[in-house]
Amino acid sequence: MNHLSMEQILARIHRSEQFEEMRITRDQVHETIREHSLFSHSYEALQDVNRLHDAFIRRTIKLAEDNLEQEGCGKPPVPYAFILFGSGGRSEQTLWSDQDNGLIYEQSLHHSEEELEAYFVKLVDCILYGLGILGYPPCQGNVISSNRQWRKPIAAYMDEMTAWFEEPDWEHVRYLLIMADMRAVYGFEDLVNRLKSEFLAYIQQHPTILKYLLSNTLHHKISLGVFGHLITERYGEDAGGFDIKYGAYIPIVNGVRLLSIQAGIIEASTLERIRLLKESSFIPESLADEWRDAFGIALKLRDMTPFQLEEEMYTTRSKLSAEQLTKEVRQELKQCLRAGIDLQKFVKKSIDLQVDKEKG
Repeated sequence: MNHLSMEQILARIHRSEQFEEMRITRDQVHETIREHSLFSHSYEALQDVNRLHDAFIRRTIKLAEDNLEQEGCGKPPVPYAFILFGSGGRSEQTLWSDQDNGLIYEQSLHHSEEELEAYFVKLVDCILYGLGILGYPPCQGNVISSNRQWRKPIAAYMDEMTAWFEEPDWEHVRYLLIMADMRAVYGFEDLVNRLKSEFLAYIQQHPTILKYLLSNTLHHKISLGVFGHLITERYGEDAGGFDIKYGAYIPIVNGVRLLSIQAGIIEASTLERIRLLKESSFIPESLADEWRDAFGIALKLRDMTPFQLEEEMYTTRSKLSAEQLTKEVRQELKQCLRAGIDLQKFVKKSIDLQVDKEKG
């Protein structure tokens, strides 16, 4: 594997005929990347890792379709899209990301709702079985296509999304923000684009909903103390370490996402969102550059967190160890966190100004 190019690895995945065959490839890719530094800690490396994840997931879905056809279930009865949420939706997965996924499909004049549901339940069961063999753990928050809430026809998604908007309690707002990051990894992308367009249109028509989205967005605070010190883990095996995911990465992702929602941007990637916010003059160029640099640091440090295999699943606690917090890392991290604090302040001010304008 050491000498295979990205194109050769992708071709090998595409030729795989069994889930177990792909698992061997994934294990070898992990070993190559982690031990031989196939990719550096850069945005280009992140893109390569996400190309690999997309290839593994797409091939898993195709094999699942083939398995169902061989079992006599036929081909998919209607157009559908398999969706990634979270870091997968934003194309920001690390090597050890879990499953955050859903499935959306068209209505049918020729098949009953029960027939469509029966097919897609079987398809999802096979897909998730395959992803499990490949080492992708299921989402702990149950944002997964085996949960019917995230597997249904587009009309049902539209209706439920509207219901969440009309009753924006904490949990409903959480679901809405999850949907804001969705991306079709396989199937008919138009289904997802229609849903996201309706999402953004509702907010443009009801901008006061932004104040509810703001509360959830600012829930995760930047882990930097008032005197500029890092807020590290106090107890357990991670004592002295730093939670890079929830202390730096997620607050930046959340802030940029809400500004993008406010600006009507459909793109899900954080760096693309920053670029489009700058190009539309929604944010000053200087801030865009500062946030892009901070996000790059967060990505690099997140990629450095230790990972482990638990019951054959690739997992990480997303925390830098105390030993990894060298003087240089601490300096970089503080730069990232200070930019994150400024970002959260900017987001709050931007939303407050718009909501006050609407009320006035």
